[in-house]
Amino acid sequence: MTEPSDAHLESLARAVAEHLISLGHRLVTAESCTGGWIGKACTDLPGSSRWFHGGAIVYANEAKTGVLGVDPLVLKIDGAVSEAAVRGMARGALERFGGDISVAVSGVAGPDGGTPDKPVGTVWFAWARRQGAGVTVTAILEHFPGGREAVRRRTVERALRGLLEP
Repeated sequence: MTEPSDAHLESLARAVAEHLISLGHRLVTAESCTGGWIGKACTDLPGSSRWFHGGAIVYANEAKTGVLGVDPLVLKIDGAVSEAAVRGMARGALERFGGDISVAVSGVAGPDGGTPDKPVGTVWFAWARRQGAGVTVTAILEHFPGGREAVRRRTVERALRGLLEP
């Protein structure tokens, strides 16, 4: 599996831009292991202010709770790299920053920090979408091979691809 190139990430971001503009929607992000890379990929495009509303880099648990309102009990019981955590991050991003769709990521990029249950390359994703008066959240787990750079690049790619899925 080859790492996604910068050109590939830019192409995906352009597809996301076109998709969101066609729907009249704005994106917000909640990033842990990517450290703002999803937002960077989006805002590297001229005119991104038409569809990208903002985001948060929430690396520490205190940032996840303080900035996004993730329940501290979720982080204590399930951990930051968990379905419950990214669901809370995705919902919190929509609630705190507005927008119509959000993407949240939390994972173990390495080279250390992995455990037998959550080895390096473990990444949880969540996408939250406003639908009428409610919000729907979809979450998935991925395991990516490679070192820190590869895991982070693949995470950005998967996050962007998820924004194009129904």
